[in-house]
Parts: sequence; structure tokens; C-alpha cells
Amino acid sequence: MRPDGMVAAVAGALVGLVMLPILAVALFVVPVATATIVQLSGCDQGGPGGGSVVVDRQQLGADEMDIARTIVDVVQQRRLPRRAAVLAVATAMVESGLRNLDYGDRDSLGVFQQRPSQGWGTRQQILNPVYATGKFLDALIALPGWDTMVPGQAEQAVQHSGFPDRYAPREPAAAAIVDRFWTGPDNPTPPTPPGGTEAVQAKALCPDQDGSDVPREPGQVDPTKLPPGFTLPDDVRQRAAVGFALGQLGKPYVWGAKGPDAYDCSGLMLASWAAAGVGIPAGTVSQVHAGHSVSSLEQVQPGDLLFIPGALGTAQVPRHVGMYAGHGLIVDAYDSDTGVILESLSAWTLKIVAIRRIAGPSSPSPPPGGSPLR
Repeated sequence: MRPDGMVAAVAGALVGLVMLPILAVALFVVPVATATIVQLSGCDQGGPGGGSVVVDRQQLGADEMDIARTIVDVVQQRRLPRRAAVLAVATAMVESGLRNLDYGDRDSLGVFQQRPSQGWGTRQQILNPVYATGKFLDALIALPGWDTMVPGQAEQAVQHSGFPDRYAPREPAAAAIVDRFWTGPDNPTPPTPPGGTEAVQAKALCPDQDGSDVPREPGQVDPTKLPPGFTLPDDVRQRAAVGFALGQLGKPYVWGAKGPDAYDCSGLMLASWAAAGVGIPAGTVSQVHAGHSVSSLEQVQPGDLLFIPGALGTAQVPRHVGMYAGHGLIVDAYDSDTGVILESLSAWTLKIVAIRRIAGPSSPSPPPGGSPLR
């Protein structure tokens, strides 16, 4: 080898030695931009969220994807940028695994593990994912430059977690989830009241499966008015849950909605029990395992959840749920043409395939499934 060639080779090797650490650092600090979602179940096991998936080796069930869609829906209703939805979903993945937990570290609760003692809201409010998402977004958009912060920084600024490094690695998976539900531009124009642009709703990946198939009985029960002499149950939690559900009579049915202006059947159950300070899962497929089983209609109590196959479900996978209100009445979000109504228990009797007691007067609130987050 000629001397000048040897010099060039040595110089090239030195450059390589210098560049490799730089490259390694660059690979370490730049997050992966994409994530892969593998669909595990279809609409037969799904809901508005489209069923269970695996994303970056984490399995998320139909209930978790329902909550993810709810988060995206709240962001879209507020006409915030897509980035807000990614940050919110990433935070929820870290804090709760996208579950509506009614336990956590100290008094932490809900999808974002927010603490009533720290001013996030009451227990009853936080256990509704719609409210919890709104509070997270309020804190997020109050941060100057939140949408341009490096991955993980904005989430940590909102959550003040003892584990700040957990958020950034979840952003690619969160972005892939948001992409399934997002509609419209990434940076929508905020409405200008009054008469602003109508808010956009997140996509539902499955057709509406929550509708009831119980024939209506005109004249037997007034669908939106309680009969004379109706009384709420004496137990505090049952009274709160039933009273909330009855307060929604006449409101519209919207597939995937959890209030406050509209509900689907499982969304009404979640919001009603949240009003009693008890957290339950988001979707019908998971609610049928909430609390504990009641063996017969003779033992039914106000606040119990009654499940029927509904228009598109089966006895094994019921897709419609209502709440026993007492006095032989059921309150449920019937379908998109009917909204939230009262029905007679007798009309449901032959179709009921499961009864779940979320909380009874003589027992503490049954814990939701799963193990504590921390």
C-alpha cells in the first residue's frame, strides 16, 4: 500500500470511530416513528373500538380500544390537534393500560389515574372517561408549546409521575391507535362561537351492535316518565346510580357515547355507576363480567345490570344492557331511533342471559378485574 493510501485508510478508520458513537446516540434519542397493530378479534367481540388488538407486543382488549376511541372522540369534539390525542392515549396506556380503574396509588383513579385530593375532580367525575379525558386535555393545552415538546415531556408535565421515562416509548403505539379513529385534518380549525363549525366525531370501527331487540309495548310503560309513587332505593350507591340513569331519560342514543349529552347502552351504565363513585369497564363485553353474578330475577336489586343478546349479539356474547331501576322497570339506551327510555322488566324476562351486581347495600364495591397498577 502506498503511504498516502495508508494515511487515507487510517483517517477513514478514525472517522468511523468518531461517527459510530454519534450514530449510536442518535439512534437512542430518536423515537421509533411507527408501530404495528395486529387485529385479534373482529366486530363479534368488539364495540366502537373495533375489537382486541396487539400493538407493539401489548395486547389491548375490546374494552381498552373502546376507551381509546372515547379519548380520540373527546379530542375531536373539542377540535384539538391530533397530537393531543396521541399524548392522551399514550398517557392512558402508561397509567392504566386504557382501563377505567377504580383503584391506584393512594387515591388515584380512572383511565389517567387522576387524584381527587390533587384537584382533578371528584371520584364520581374521574371514573367517567369522558370527564377524565377533558381534565387531562385542560392541563395539557395550558402548557406553553405542548405540541412541540419532545416525546414524553408534555405527558410528564401534566402527570408529575415518579416514572417520567415511561411515556415517550408509548407514543408510537398511541399514534397507531389514534390513526384508526381519527377523522378530518390533523389540525382542525377551532369553532368560532356562535355558529361555529360542527365538531367531528371519531370513527367507530364496527357497526352499531348495542341496539335492543325487545319489542316495545305501547301503553304499558311511559318511556320517559316515572309512574306515580316511584321511589329510589334507600342504599346510597344504588340510589346514586339509579337516580343518574333515570335523569338521562329522553337523551339520544349515540354508538360509543358515554355522556353527558348522549349515550349508548354500556355508556349509560358506566356513567351511572361512576355517579355512584364505582368504576366499571367501558363496554358491554366487559361489563358482563363486572361485579358479581346474580343467579335469578327473584334476587334482582335496583342498580343491577341486566344483559340480553340484543339486535346483533348472542347468549354467549350479549350486546345490550340495561339497569334495573326498581318497581318492575328497566332504564336503558334502547337504540339510535329511540334514545334512553324506561321499559318493563316483564318485557325483558325471557331474553335476559346475565345479571351482574355492581354494588349491593350489604357489601363493599366489588373491585374491577386485573391487578393494581402500582
